[in-house]
Amino acid sequence: MIVGSLTVTIPPPWNHHRLRPTPPLIKCESGGVPLTKQGHRFLSSLASTAAAEDPTTANRLIKKFVASSPKSIALNALSHLLSPRNSHPHLSALAFPLYTRISEASWYNWNPKLVAELITLLDLQGKHDESDALISQAVSKLESRERDLVQFYCNLIESCSKQESKQRFSEAYGFLSELVRNSSSVYVKRQGFKSMVSSLCEMGQPDEAENVVEDMRKNGVKPSLFEFRFVLYGYGKMGCFEDMERMVNKMEIEGFEVDTICSNMVLSSFGAFNALSNMVPWLQKMKAFGIPFSVRTYNSVLNSCPMIMSLVQGSGSFPVSLAELVKVLDEDEALLVKELVESSSVLDEAMEWKDVELKLDLHGLHLGSAYLIMLLWIEEMKHRFKAKECVIPAQITIVCGSGKHSSVRGESPVKTLIKAMMVRMKSPMKINRKNIGCFIAKGQVVKNWLSQLMDVNQ
Repeated sequence: MIVGSLTVTIPPPWNHHRLRPTPPLIKCESGGVPLTKQGHRFLSSLASTAAAEDPTTANRLIKKFVASSPKSIALNALSHLLSPRNSHPHLSALAFPLYTRISEASWYNWNPKLVAELITLLDLQGKHDESDALISQAVSKLESRERDLVQFYCNLIESCSKQESKQRFSEAYGFLSELVRNSSSVYVKRQGFKSMVSSLCEMGQPDEAENVVEDMRKNGVKPSLFEFRFVLYGYGKMGCFEDMERMVNKMEIEGFEVDTICSNMVLSSFGAFNALSNMVPWLQKMKAFGIPFSVRTYNSVLNSCPMIMSLVQGSGSFPVSLAELVKVLDEDEALLVKELVESSSVLDEAMEWKDVELKLDLHGLHLGSAYLIMLLWIEEMKHRFKAKECVIPAQITIVCGSGKHSSVRGESPVKTLIKAMMVRMKSPMKINRKNIGCFIAKGQVVKNWLSQLMDVNQ
């Protein structure tokens, strides 16, 4: 989805300060900025020594860490502490002293995005003097460079909106608005208006964002698809469906096509408010206008289906065929499944059929989507294997991942579901010993198994 949590650019694989490879990152269960191993050890040492409550100890550990760490590792640790979802929230008060020490390093280059995030965090911590001082330094540094100054305020309102720092957002928004409207640069106006629209929507003010879109025209800047998408999704997240669909119509009048991304925003909005009956016409509209379904389309729809989600998250007593599934669903969910399965675009994208190997890749699919794609895939294999001209692949592989990116590392809900399905259906496909994120079997063995399933069902 367009609207998401704080993102930080990972440094390049080689660090020019020490001329050695940048270490691997550790994904945080909280979903925050991934940490390097050195950063993880540093924050763990701060936590274990209660350094957050002992400034002397904290400063000593911070000084030692910055002095002994390459640029990328030090900045990675700071970015993690600045993230709203960092795994050490009790250490967030140390972000400012860590930044202060980093800013004194010979390799440090002033970073407007990093400073904006720090200003927001300080405001939330009630450290307004430090926050104001950083803003004054930024303005003094950038006041003769209009583009850079506007970009700093864009970073600041975006950070404030994501972390709901309302007072600082209001102040920064006012400064940015004045800068943009007084500028003669089209580039400055476009960048400023873009951030103003997205940040207002993030703050739950899509009506104000729509007004800004109209202000863009008055200031000689034509609104782009970006602004329309943000406003329609802003209304959708608030449950204002009439306004959301009005913005879709407005987009079309402006000459912008309603694409998969816009459609997924609409579907996600309906799902968030359990408006399942509104989803069916939208799926039908997508098919009528040739708008392809994506993995996110499946995820947005099926994540919103309570019966399907209860089946796949339950004890394993789920239907193992499409026909059985439709029978147990209520009318709304059955209609949604019907609309999804009538389009093969997601299955076609996930499946690669070659003589050497037939591969089904379930990466990116959430639990309900993986379940439905598996049922579709089995039906597709039955259909293809019945054809006389069909060449049986030497090997069949289902790729579901080993849980590296799961909320709990090493525990993949999709893998657990696929395993349960294989057991229920007495499938010959087993976990690959060389790659535990895959299920494999010989193609002919799978064909024979599917033939037996068809005989039983008949």
